[in-house]
Amino acid sequence: MRHLVKGRKLRRTTAHRQALLRNLVTSFIEKERIQTTLAKAKETRPLAEKMITLAKKNTLHTRRQALAVLTKESAVTKLFAEIGPRFSERPGGYTRIVKTGLRVGDGSQMALLELIGSEFKKKEKKKKDKDKKAKKA
Repeated sequence: MRHLVKGRKLRRTTAHRQALLRNLVTSFIEKERIQTTLAKAKETRPLAEKMITLAKKNTLHTRRQALAVLTKESAVTKLFAEIGPRFSERPGGYTRIVKTGLRVGDGSQMALLELIGSEFKKKEKKKKDKDKKAKKA
């Protein structure tokens, strides 16, 4: 029986798994969207939601708790300055997992983990190509 056994081991030792999840959450906070395997996304989601809930309180104690998990101070700063206030009225459910298909190399199910409200914005094309053509003419 699997009573009280939750989470996925992801074929890693405990220390390796914790480091992996800390790095994934840090990247997620910095970029607001990451592409990873479905299993890793499902394991990262609860940790990311806890970090956002800490950021909503915005005290010295919660900032230190977040710093204990996140690996970069810049991610903690962004979490408390931008992401926490953005979700101050929302009671939970700050992230979404979107399945994106299978990975070419090994067929693993891939997924996109993103913050609610950070929809995809296409990057604008650089104007350098047009400028070069205008200078040549």
